Parts: sequence; C-alpha cells; structure tokens
Amino acid sequence: MTVTLVQNAPRLNRTNLGACEALAAAYSGRNDVIVFPELALNGYLLQDKVFEDAWTLPELEPLAKASLACDIVVGAALKENGRTYNTACYFSGGELRHLHRKLHLPNYGMFEEARYFFRGERIEAFDTTYGRSVMLVCEDLWRAQTMADVAALKPEFVYVIANSPARGFEEDGLAIEGQWDALLKSLAQLSNAYVVFVNRVGFEDGLGFWGGSRVITPRGEAEETLPLFDEAVVSVTPDHRLHDVEKWLAKID
Repeated sequence: MTVTLVQNAPRLNRTNLGACEALAAAYSGRNDVIVFPELALNGYLLQDKVFEDAWTLPELEPLAKASLACDIVVGAALKENGRTYNTACYFSGGELRHLHRKLHLPNYGMFEEARYFFRGERIEAFDTTYGRSVMLVCEDLWRAQTMADVAALKPEFVYVIANSPARGFEEDGLAIEGQWDALLKSLAQLSNAYVVFVNRVGFEDGLGFWGGSRVITPRGEAEETLPLFDEAVVSVTPDHRLHDVEKWLAKID
C-alpha cells in the first residue's frame, strides 16, 4: 500500500474541488490512498460563507468517480439535513465509504468553529481494501477519551486531517509541532496503528498554517515527515512487516 500526503494551501472558495480531483487523477497510478487536509474543499476561515459554500454529497460525485482509481480522504464543510458539519470523507471504489463529522469544535482565541458547525456524535471504524480504518479531524485528537475510543476500535490505519495554525515560535523549534508530534505518537502506540497526519499550509486572514504532515508507525516512530510551511505532495509506503510484527506481539501479550 502506498499513501500520498497532500500538504497544500486550499483557497477560500469552491475551486478546491477541481484541484483535488486533478491531484487524485495525477497520482492514481502511483498510490492507493491520497489524503488531503481538513476543509481541503473549502478553506478554513469560512465564517458566514459556510452557509453558501458548504457542499452536499451529490456535488462531490466527481471525487467518488475519481476514487475508482485510488481511495481519497478529504475534508469538507458538508451540508446534511439542514446542518453543516466539518467532515472527513473517505471515497473508495466509486462511492462514499465513510464520513466522520468533527466531534470537538474549538471555540476559543482565534477559533470560532462552534459558531458555524454542528458537532458530530461518535468515532467509528470502517473497513477498506487496505485495512480497518478510523478518521479524526484536528481538535478531535486533543482529548484523552479520543485516544481510548480509537484504541478500542483496533484500527490498522488512523487518518488525522488538520488545519493547525503555527503557534509558539521558540529557539528550539515550533512548540505546536512538538505537541502534535507527541499526540500522534501516543495515538499510534496506544492503538497499535499507522497514523497518517495531513496538515495544511498557507495563510488566511493573518493565520499561518505550519504543515509538517507525517506518517507515524505503530511503534511511535516517524516514518516520513513533510517540511514546515511549504506545499508538498509525498508518497509513502508504510512498512507492513513492522505492522505484522506489532499485531503478532499484541496477540501473545
């Protein structure tokens, strides 16, 4: 299995759908799963624009068709039954396989998500060609209960998509990167799963997003780390031999 991490800078409009579709097509012969950031189809600071720019599932049919060639994980503001959710979508085999609606909506400091989105209700696992999977959206991971819930589901892959702004510039590096790295490694070890983290870059209304997307092994080691602040598209082939050993060790403990 090869997974492609798309660390890009979505625009604050609906043109992102075509860009995601084109990238999925371009990498379809080189990867099995392509992963875009949180709200990749909309941009982050939608505010009142969310009511006109949010997508319906029928409008995302181009991505469903593109998933005939490779699976697609993508973030979108999605309208369902009169409500709008910050959603992670998994398309595979020409159809929508799973939705995860963001559970924890930050509403402090620079964040106002609870003002514009409804919160989801649960974390669920789903089966794919490449293994049992779970999706999370950004703030979801910053809860101890999330770690426990994901571990109980026994996934093989956890996809975490984010729009994390840069904070804490220090002499020895970016504080927010270190915090995320610790959370992602803990999640990987506790759930005995590969964790695929994709965070956007670029600027919106004074907010700068730091990127640093990465793949973490079940041992809590970074198998691949993308650069800070720059756009990058990188394909990674997780070492399934390592995962098989971890699963075997878990069985005999």
